[in-house]
This record gives sequence, C-alpha cells and structure tokens, in this order.
Amino acid sequence: MNPLISIIVPVYNAEKYIDKCITSILNSTLKEIEVILINDGSKDNSGKIIDEYAQKDLRVKAIHQENRGPAAARNSGIKAAMGKYIGFVDSDDTI
Repeated sequence: MNPLISIIVPVYNAEKYIDKCITSILNSTLKEIEVILINDGSKDNSGKIIDEYAQKDLRVKAIHQENRGPAAARNSGIKAAMGKYIGFVDSDDTI
C-alpha cells in the first residue's frame, strides 16, 4: 500500500472516544490513507481498542510506547509514516 496521507493520532486514556475518532477517519472519502495510532502508555482499554482496529483494517497501524507525552507520540508516528503527506488528529476529535 502506498498511502497518499498518513494520519497520526496520539492516544492516551481515550477509550471513551477513540472508536468514534478512528471510525470518522476510516469513513472519509479518501481511501489512500494510513492511520497511525500511538498508544502513549494508556492505563485504560485504549491499547486494546487500537489493536482491534489494526487487525480489522490494513490501513491502520498500532504503535505502543511508554508515556512520553503527545509530542513524542506524534514524533513516533512521523517515523512510521509512509504517506506523501502527514496530518494530525487528536484522539477526541472526529473529522
């Protein structure tokens, strides 16, 4: 897959709204995307939720790291990105 856009989403204790966020991204009209979800040391079920999405949809990557804050999570996503362009979405946002 050669995505046009990599969408990077830092995730920290977002189990209440991460599903809505991911669904809104995956339902966008542009399908040449990859969604990189970085679990930044969540203590809730966020890590499990993003793993489930990564198993269901090849456009989704789940990365897990110790809690280092949203800037470090975004940087991890940038390193993993394969898209020509990069965009950022917060875990409590919908698009």
